[in-house]
Amino acid sequence: MQEQEQPHAQPLEGMQEAVQAEQQEQHLKTLAVRVEESMHAQLRFIAQLSGTTISEEIRRAIEHRITTAQDDPELIARAQQAREEIEREAAARSAAIAGFIGTTALTGAADETPKPRRGTKPVSE
Repeated sequence: MQEQEQPHAQPLEGMQEAVQAEQQEQHLKTLAVRVEESMHAQLRFIAQLSGTTISEEIRRAIEHRITTAQDDPELIARAQQAREEIEREAAARSAAIAGFIGTTALTGAADETPKPRRGTKPVSE
């Protein structure tokens, strides 16, 4: 008796591999969200009506929130303040590192000869 090939087995395996490769490429993260049973039931119903999954509906909701947040003047102002704070902290850390290795922070001079530390004698050539 000959074995019958399953016509859908190979394409399904190929699809699974493609999905896994795409997920690895996109660096997906998993979120666990607790919701009330009634909300879950409604979300499941919406997904069924839409022909999607609960995960896809959640992704759509998150994308919508991100889009609306990017148009929110108050959030934009807070983001700008956060950016300025990050830049100040980065400048302070850069200056601290430059002082530690004996270079000037503003020039970022990697080619400068380090200055001798206090209490040390310069190396004679």
